[in-house]
Amino acid sequence: MSGRSRRRAVVVAATPTPNGDLHIGHMAGPYLAGDVYSRYLAADGRDVIYTTCTDDSQTYVTTTARRLGVSAEQLCAESTAKIERSISAMGLSMEGLPPIDDRYRATVLQFFTRLHETGRLRERTVRLPYAQESGRYLYDGLMTGSCPVCLTGSAGGVCEGCGHPNNADELLGARSVLEPDSPVTTREVTILVLPMEEYRERLTSYFDERLGRWRPHAAQLVRELLARPLPEIPVTVPGDWGIAAPFPETPGQILYPWVEAMPAVMYSTWWSADRRGERTEAVDELWRADSGTELVYFHGFDNVYHWGLLDLVLLMAHGDRYVLPEANISNEFYDLEGEKFSTSRNHLIWSADLLAEVPRDLVRFYLALTAPEFQRTDFSTAALTEVTERRLIGPWNRLAEALDALAPAGAGSPLPTTATGRDRAAGIIERFRLTYELDGFNLGRSAENVVAALDRLAAAAQEPRERDDALGTGDLLLQVRALLACAAPLLIDAAAEATAAGVDLALDAEQPEKITPFALPRLPRAARAGAARTEVAA
Repeated sequence: MSGRSRRRAVVVAATPTPNGDLHIGHMAGPYLAGDVYSRYLAADGRDVIYTTCTDDSQTYVTTTARRLGVSAEQLCAESTAKIERSISAMGLSMEGLPPIDDRYRATVLQFFTRLHETGRLRERTVRLPYAQESGRYLYDGLMTGSCPVCLTGSAGGVCEGCGHPNNADELLGARSVLEPDSPVTTREVTILVLPMEEYRERLTSYFDERLGRWRPHAAQLVRELLARPLPEIPVTVPGDWGIAAPFPETPGQILYPWVEAMPAVMYSTWWSADRRGERTEAVDELWRADSGTELVYFHGFDNVYHWGLLDLVLLMAHGDRYVLPEANISNEFYDLEGEKFSTSRNHLIWSADLLAEVPRDLVRFYLALTAPEFQRTDFSTAALTEVTERRLIGPWNRLAEALDALAPAGAGSPLPTTATGRDRAAGIIERFRLTYELDGFNLGRSAENVVAALDRLAAAAQEPRERDDALGTGDLLLQVRALLACAAPLLIDAAAEATAAGVDLALDAEQPEKITPFALPRLPRAARAGAARTEVAA
C-alpha cells in the first residue's frame, strides 16, 4: 500500500429507519458510497467491516404504521426484511442486518448507564409540544412545522433543508402528525440531557484537525453550529415507542431515538465480526481507542448534525474510551425526474425492483456517475440505459473482443511486460486512489476514471499491430487488469467473474514482469429502456 495505513477500518452507513424499503435515492447516497470505499480498502489489503443497523425506535416508524394501518412491530419486521433484500440485491459488502434483540437493547442501555453513573447527564425541565386531544408529547417525526433557522417546512429534531437542529419547543407552528387537527400547546417535563456546550473545546480541536476533508456543504453547517451556543442533546423523552429509560429521575420515559445510533453501530460492528468468526469479549471492543480502528461514516446532509456532532459528543462523553471518526462523507438529495423521491406520493423506484430488471453493475456504475455528492442530481431510467450503453458497455465489450483476438485466455505462455507498461499500469491505480482515498473520495470521478481509461485502452487494442508484438500485448493486458482492479469496487459482478477465472485484482500487489492472458468479462445490457417504470402521482 505504499506506506498507507493498514489499520482495521470500520465503515458505517447511516442507520436506515425500518418504515419502508430502500429506494434508489437512498442507495445512491451513503449505502453505495460506503460499499465502494469498503471494497477499495479490502482490495488494498485492509481489514474492513462495513456495517449498519436498523433504527427501530424512530418516530417515523409509528407515524408510517399509523398511516398504513399496521402495528409498529409488523412494520419494523416487514421493512427490515425488505431493506435486507435490497442490501443483498445491490451486493453491499455487509454481513447483513443484525437483529434488534435483547443483546442490542443491553448494549444501548449499558452505553447510557455508563454516562449516567459518571455524572455526564443532567436533569433539565423543558417545554415540549403537547397534543391536547391524545395527551401525546411531540418530538421528531411526531410533529411538523417551520424551521426556526431557515423558516421552511420541517419535522421536529432537525431540518432536512438547512440541517439545523430544533429541540423542545423551537419548531415554529408545531402541529401533530398523528392528530393534525388537535390543538398543540406546550407542557413542562423533566428529561435528562447531555450538554453539548461542555465539549466545545474538544469539538473545536477535533474539527480543526479533520474538517478539511469534509465536503463543503457539511463543513459549512458544522461551522454555523459551532458559531452559536451548542444545543443540549435529549437523552430521555416522554414516549411509548422505544427503549425504556432506566433512570430514576425520568420514570416512564424512553431513550431519545436519535441517541441510539452510536451503541447501535457498535453492536452491529460486533455482530458483523462475530458472523465472520471473530470473537470479541466486549460488544464495543472494536470501537475502543486502543483498538487502532479507523472509523468512517457515510450519511446524507440531513444527518450531518446527528452523525457529525450529536454522535461525536456521545463518544467524547465517555472520555478517552472510544475512537473518534476519521471522516464523515455526506451526500445531497438524489431527485427522480426533477422531483425529490417521495414514498407518500409514490414518486420513487425501489432499489430491489430496479435491480430485478437491470444488471447491478450497470446500476452501480450509473448511480456512482450521477451520485449527489456535492449538489442535488437527477435519476432517469432512460438515461441509465443510454449512458451505460454508450459510455460503458459498448467500449468495454469492444475491448474484451479485441483482447480475445490478440491474446486468447488460456492460449500460449505468459506474455512479458515492459518497464513502461508496468509504470502505466501503476499510474492507472494511482489515479483511482485519488478518488477512493478519504481526502478526495468521489464516486462520480471514479466512474469517470473508468470511462477515460476504458476509452484509451479500447482505442489502443484496436490499433494495427503485428500479431507477434508480444511486448505490446503484455503491456496492454497489464493495464486492462489494472483498470479492472480499479473498477472492481463499482463493477462487482465483472470483478467476481474475473477473480473466479484466476485474475489477481489486488491493488497493493507489484506489477509483474509477465502476465498470463485472461478474458475481460463482458458486461450485459440493460433489459429495456423502461425498466422499473416509475409511477408519479398527479
